[in-house]
Amino acid sequence: MSTVTITAADINKLRQTTGAGMMDCRKALTETNGDFEAAIDWLRKQGQKVAAKRSDREAKEGVVIAQTSANQQTGWVVCISCETDFVSKNADFVAFAQQIADAAVANNVASAEELNEVVINGAKVADMINDKLASIGEKIGVSRFERVDAPYVASYIHGANRMGVLVGLSEAAEEAGKDVAMQIAAMNPLAVDAESISPEAIERERAIVVETMKADPKMAGKPDEMIAKIAEGKLNAFFKEQTLVAQPFVKDGAISVGDYLKKAGANVKVTTFKRVALG
Repeated sequence: MSTVTITAADINKLRQTTGAGMMDCRKALTETNGDFEAAIDWLRKQGQKVAAKRSDREAKEGVVIAQTSANQQTGWVVCISCETDFVSKNADFVAFAQQIADAAVANNVASAEELNEVVINGAKVADMINDKLASIGEKIGVSRFERVDAPYVASYIHGANRMGVLVGLSEAAEEAGKDVAMQIAAMNPLAVDAESISPEAIERERAIVVETMKADPKMAGKPDEMIAKIAEGKLNAFFKEQTLVAQPFVKDGAISVGDYLKKAGANVKVTTFKRVALG
């Protein structure tokens, strides 16, 4: 029995994150004593297909800027958030966001906290944001900040500043960097490859797959060894769908992104990536 009060806000948050029904979300939170992550797993174990919980859901409206240093060895994604698309589409607000993103590059900023302390024309970014908040009447701020350092960094902005992508590559490859950034924007992979996913995340996924299979009447009476073998096959499908290099290449579905990178150069590899999108 749950000892935690489940509020309407809790239920709505889980519903928005997973796409599950209201009653299912209430039951999931009740069964897991209000543990949000466990509630997501509970829904999945019941066989529900839930939306991926990604950090790019945090920002509602705003402007996303992705750009690199002159030598293209460092990249930044900065999201200046606001409450409405009326503000985010305003040319003055877009210019304001660009000014802050430019300051991140010019000052080689390493974090959102550091960016807020940067001085532009005699004023700190944090103070500029407070002034802008007072003038437009909406809550705004540096809601997302990502940085990538690599031998070569490609940047990509999609959909009128609604998404920004950075791709770190092992060596300079301009066309490949752009193509892979567009792939990440379109397909939203979880990691570069299977090895990049933490053992804890893999075990969590394996446990969900196994429990879901055991709950399937068609699998009743099947030995654990068989279920484990089928589960590994499902995990491989998960890796193909969720890891960048295993995904079908959007420009040529007959090959994977990994195959495309081999064609781009024997030593061209993706070292890391960041994807920030308005939710």
